[in-house]
Amino acid sequence: MVLSVVAAVVLSAAAVDDDQLPANFQPKVLRHPLGASDAAGGGVLGRSSNGSVLGVDSLQNFSSYFYYPGIVPTASGGFAQFTWPYTMVGRAPFGHDSSERTTNINAPIVPVIVDLRNFDGSPRFCVNPDGSQVRMILDGSKYVPAVLASPVFQNARYGSSERPTQFTDAVHRAQFFKQSDDDWHTILRPSVKTTRTMVLIRGTYRFSVDASCNLRYVLVQTGVFVSLLFPATPDDTSTIIGAAENAGDVTTRDMSTFLFPDTYLQDDFNDPNTCCVLGFHSYDLEPGDASNGWKERRYVMNYSSWISPGIFGDAFVDVTALSHELMETFSDPFVNNATPIWVAPNGLCQNNLESGDVIEGLPNATFPMTMNGMTYHPQNEALLQWFAGQSPSSAYRHAYSYPDTTVLTSPAISYFPDCATPFNARGGHP
Repeated sequence: MVLSVVAAVVLSAAAVDDDQLPANFQPKVLRHPLGASDAAGGGVLGRSSNGSVLGVDSLQNFSSYFYYPGIVPTASGGFAQFTWPYTMVGRAPFGHDSSERTTNINAPIVPVIVDLRNFDGSPRFCVNPDGSQVRMILDGSKYVPAVLASPVFQNARYGSSERPTQFTDAVHRAQFFKQSDDDWHTILRPSVKTTRTMVLIRGTYRFSVDASCNLRYVLVQTGVFVSLLFPATPDDTSTIIGAAENAGDVTTRDMSTFLFPDTYLQDDFNDPNTCCVLGFHSYDLEPGDASNGWKERRYVMNYSSWISPGIFGDAFVDVTALSHELMETFSDPFVNNATPIWVAPNGLCQNNLESGDVIEGLPNATFPMTMNGMTYHPQNEALLQWFAGQSPSSAYRHAYSYPDTTVLTSPAISYFPDCATPFNARGGHP
């Protein structure tokens, strides 16, 4: 049923509704500080590839490993592990046995409109003091030109590459600088797909408006967002990803971006410590059939929000979330690359190969780049050598972070699950 504007409930900018955030509310990037780091150790990187992941229908990938004593946490405490396999995007950088050294990956961009509704599903409006009404919608498609013109998809100069290249390729090359050659590249080929709409019913979101009733940003309950993003069944076209998959806009061979406009996630509206998530990367898993040899289908994707100025300060703006998620997709496309437990300078304690998480929130987290008439803020990334505890680093200029090689100056320490005791402090035993 289509409800008329007259039947729709309107919100006055002068009055604050129970789900409108105060004008001085300052959202935070979600982090979980758990400790601090000290002395470093040394690890060894593998120099060969085990090939791609078998039995899956997905994008081009290769597998290898590094050696660094650490702990795999379990409910009973944990057990020691010394070799850590990983899978990354593209062709293997090791050796020169292939005439094809550049991997081109389709990178469809699906813009998303966020449509706020009332409890009864009718369109929601904000009304100004002069009586004018503003429809409460955010349109992700308006940011597509700026995203396409950004370092994420446009070439720029980096020390890790002899020729201009994209941001993710430059970081990827930096961590395999000594193992690869000048012809080894992993390039994203963007294309803009059909804009999709996510309808949010009041009670599942909170919002902020400016003095003219225009939406500044929306906070969405994480569980609701995920249920509206991922399909419940292979033929589900009611969700954003399901509709894109069934229309052929995204395939298993792609690295797909679902671009949202100032849309952030919060687990619990009553707990400010659960806000805010600006993006994540994952894959939609669907069953195979006879047409693809019964291989499970993995649609590698990321949800990333365009971040407008002034919401998270100077550190997180424009393509920060997108660059973060795309680089983490390069480093961990199937979200299963385990590492020794590490504690980052920002306080995060994790045991996965999430290259952006290590640096997010630091004063020098982003790497400002001016191009095409705009200054962009992609995020600096931790390199594989940091997770592997390698000293000295075999990366470009012995770095542990890139493009800014000064953000991380020493490798990660392997910790126990308490995130406070270095692994070697107990003689290497859990």
